[in-house]
Amino acid sequence: MKVILLEDVKAHGKKGDIIDVSDGLARNVLIKKKQAVEATPQNMNNLKLQNKHADKVAAENLAQAKELKGKIEGWTVETGIKSGEGGRTFGSVSSKEIAQAIKDQYDTEIDKKKIIMTEPIKSLGTHEVKIKLHHEVTATLRVHVKEL
Repeated sequence: MKVILLEDVKAHGKKGDIIDVSDGLARNVLIKKKQAVEATPQNMNNLKLQNKHADKVAAENLAQAKELKGKIEGWTVETGIKSGEGGRTFGSVSSKEIAQAIKDQYDTEIDKKKIIMTEPIKSLGTHEVKIKLHHEVTATLRVHVKEL
């Protein structure tokens, strides 16, 4: 019997796959647990429509990420840190502080988890920070750290 998987099933396939399994497995396990539906023409058409919709949403998300990247690349975010003699700083600038500065200065919400910092910013001056907006789009933001 041919079935369409509604979720990932170990040793059988991933969500959306059309697989051929025994009638007993299909009826008694996969369909009963709502892990699959029978591959009727109507269900096949529904799968095709869902895939089209998912592709459309993915393309829209990619376009939005590219648009936001264009904006971010031109921005310079200013933040401050306490420092002592000789420019020695106390603490560091975190991704949370950078996300808050972006929200305050440019009225744009960026999740702090998307800000990629290889090491914390512990010095004054201008630094570049990567922001992963989409799995294909990464923007570079300039962060200017000044003395408080």
